[in-house]
Amino acid sequence: MFGKKTETPSSPSSLRTGNSLSHNSLVQGSRLEGSVISDNDFRIDGMFVGNLKCQARVIIGPSGEFRGEIDCQNAIVEGKFQGNITTREILEVREGAIIEGDVHTQKLVVQSGSVFDVKCTMGDRQENSEVTSTEEETILSEIENGQLD
Repeated sequence: MFGKKTETPSSPSSLRTGNSLSHNSLVQGSRLEGSVISDNDFRIDGMFVGNLKCQARVIIGPSGEFRGEIDCQNAIVEGKFQGNITTREILEVREGAIIEGDVHTQKLVVQSGSVFDVKCTMGDRQENSEVTSTEEETILSEIENGQLD
């Protein structure tokens, strides 16, 4: 009765927090325009126009539509996406998805029955501009030295 007070499961200090239980959701029938930055998962079942930077997973549900730019850890697309998407790990394109634009990802899974009309770059490849400028310098040097005609 007058002993040590024990915490109950509903007390704020005992509630579990973290990315595994926290997520954001844009429900069907909602429209969001602008830029969002999130540390947690973000699910889109409505319409999102703008930019999304997410440190976790982005899910575009079957009724979801996104137009703009996404930068995230992982992504699952079941709805419509138009724009640029960068995933640091895996992009999964499920049956019924429609994706148009530019994609940069480490790994890619595309299911049959989806539309994948993109320019896709995979892996940690650096921009070709560095290689091109080095190659140009080498070629110019060879021309100046009379090694190339």
